[in-house]
Amino acid sequence: MLEGIIRFAQDTGYANITYKEVLMIIVGCVLIYLAIKKEYEPLLLLPIGFGVILTNLPLAGLMEEGGLLYWLYQGVDLGIYPPLIFLGVGAFTDFGPLIANPKSLLLGGAAQLGIYITFMGALLLGFAGPEAASIGIIGGADGPTAIFLTRKLAPDLLGPIAIAAYSYMALVPIIQPPIMRALTTKEERMVRMEQLRPVSKKEKIIFPIVVTILTSLLVPDAAPLIGCLMFGNLMRESGVVDRLLKTAQNSLMNIVTIFIGLTVGATASADKFLTWSTIKIIVLGLVAFSIGTAGGVLLGKLMYKLSGGKVNPLIGSAGVSAVPMAARVSQRVGSEEDPGNFLLMHAMGPNVAGVIGSAIAAGTLLSLFG
Repeated sequence: MLEGIIRFAQDTGYANITYKEVLMIIVGCVLIYLAIKKEYEPLLLLPIGFGVILTNLPLAGLMEEGGLLYWLYQGVDLGIYPPLIFLGVGAFTDFGPLIANPKSLLLGGAAQLGIYITFMGALLLGFAGPEAASIGIIGGADGPTAIFLTRKLAPDLLGPIAIAAYSYMALVPIIQPPIMRALTTKEERMVRMEQLRPVSKKEKIIFPIVVTILTSLLVPDAAPLIGCLMFGNLMRESGVVDRLLKTAQNSLMNIVTIFIGLTVGATASADKFLTWSTIKIIVLGLVAFSIGTAGGVLLGKLMYKLSGGKVNPLIGSAGVSAVPMAARVSQRVGSEEDPGNFLLMHAMGPNVAGVIGSAIAAGTLLSLFG
């Protein structure tokens, strides 16, 4: 009887837990706190935080072969979840502002500057090319793209890179405004832009088809992301597949978000996460995101000069692909100077361009190192 009790005690998690696992469980609780108390991207941070807790419970074996999260993780491992997330994003997003103002593509492109500069910085810090490419993609502020690329190039770094990418996405309202204010003058922030022209239904239908063909021919490795993004948008704009559209916007998107959040969190096991490489990745990720924001704003300032003061540089910060949060931040910072200034629709153009730009950047890096 006594031996049985001792054996039972030895087989519990309490007897086998390490201090590193305790630290990771605390990290998971912090993410859950940010999701619930601060409401920072709760749809992402809540499942990610809980996934971190689950994977660091000793002896539970949820991420071991045959475990529940192991099987759910196959959607990440096989590259299924990120394109499905893009399908939902496309189904939700109006590409009209980008079509009405094609120059927004330049702002979306400029915001990818953080990806390439951080990629070079990671190389200088000793990371191999595939690892540096995966770290740099954090600058796109696009979690699914970061997962898509990292799983193919540097799977051992998936946990810290994915958590960094999603965390910075959630912290867009905190990280971006100081950078935006530091790089712009009050006069620039108060610019009221002209109303965008109306975009016809025909244009909205043709756009996703043309973009899919042109970008996939240019960067074939980006086809899964771009194709699903544009197919989701085509369903939205066609007006003839309401049932499919509602599924992509709601049921499918919600299910995939749960699965991807839990399994991404579950990759953050203590033995892989608590390393010096992780600290470097988190710092480099912040640098990448900050440079991306600055790149968009600086090009916005140039467009402000060239247009004779008709472009508000704040919309450049939305060139990172955190849709639609980054566009909302542009609106909020602009309205602080002029409550009657409505920048949201203007910022949505660069925001959508940023999604396309980050997917193309991922495809380019994959073609170089894959």
